[in-house]
Amino acid sequence: MTARIADSSAYAHLWGTDELRQIFEERARLQGWLDVLAALARAQAAEGLIPAHAASVITDELRADRLDLDRIARGTRETGHSTLGLIHELRRMLPEAAGEHVYVGATVQDVTDTWTSVAVRTVGGIVWRDLRRIEERLVELAVEHRETPIAGRTHGQPGAPATFGWKAASWADEIRRHLDRMREGAPRWLVAQLGGGIGTLVAYGDRGLAVRARFAAELGLADPVISWLSARDRIAEFGGLLALITGTLARIGEEVYELQRPEIGELGEPRAAGAIGSITMHHKRNPEGSEHLNTLARLVRANAGVLLESVVSQHERDGRAWKAEWVALPEVCLLAGKALALGVELVEGLEVHSDRMAANLRTHLGDTQNPSDPGFAVEMVDLVVARARRARAEESPSWP
Repeated sequence: MTARIADSSAYAHLWGTDELRQIFEERARLQGWLDVLAALARAQAAEGLIPAHAASVITDELRADRLDLDRIARGTRETGHSTLGLIHELRRMLPEAAGEHVYVGATVQDVTDTWTSVAVRTVGGIVWRDLRRIEERLVELAVEHRETPIAGRTHGQPGAPATFGWKAASWADEIRRHLDRMREGAPRWLVAQLGGGIGTLVAYGDRGLAVRARFAAELGLADPVISWLSARDRIAEFGGLLALITGTLARIGEEVYELQRPEIGELGEPRAAGAIGSITMHHKRNPEGSEHLNTLARLVRANAGVLLESVVSQHERDGRAWKAEWVALPEVCLLAGKALALGVELVEGLEVHSDRMAANLRTHLGDTQNPSDPGFAVEMVDLVVARARRARAEESPSWP
């Protein structure tokens, strides 16, 4: 039984996606930790610190589906240590000759921070994929409606003529900046963590840096150069970017929310079969999708704020900082993943009512000078489209 509505069978679909949940689900997370420990054993064996046979057994035998989660939980509560219950379980699982070589010289944070980097890589791939899909459709809308007249609005009021393609190009250009940030941030975020007690690798003697380099390579991560036990800017930056991305999606959603009001009627969000607008007012077509983008963005910003708080940490290790990330980072990723999935649905199914755009333009700006002149809007659309197409041609469809 869950106490969180975000995990309930009725409402979980509103606060995450199955694809994202598979990353953070308990056994998946534990398997990720075990994969980190197996990579560490292989790196230690390569540097002659543990027997090669022990590393091979550790790699073959560490499977999350063999773990007794209840026993791990009891051990965690009884010892008051974050992973001692897990360590005891691993040593029960492994032959004695291998069990004594598991988790050697590493700390809880080495394991969990490294797994976090692996999780960020997986989440980032989903974010990248969906951002590109959203950008692709927005570019298409910009081209399709390059010259479709619409009333530009400021302070909520009709101001001067523009084109709907110009509006869509503005959205596409913002999405492109997020893609740039994703590409630029990958080398900073996707790094291993291995330092031992305070981060100085003292447990490995003169092989410390070599072990860490091999460990990172085993997992396809970068070597961090220096331990980052108390330097939480990487996680905060990634969470902050997801907050920016969901903010952009909420901006698009807000525009659709407003422009699909019946008295305006210029846009319409896609309507799922069987969807009910209101159980008491059957004539209504509520803007559920565009509205929910705003809700999701608020929650992402709130949890990203917790990640930002963790940047202020103490000495060489501070549990107040990184343990808060255990709660906040999955929330940010799940919520942002749902927002992206919803954003894809919104832009790919967006209804554009150009007749209403033209009618509203005539109604509100018909007596202004040159009411049909959008200025350089069309030329700006062309510039945005060209930039997006050039970038897409040069970059990989996958991330990083």
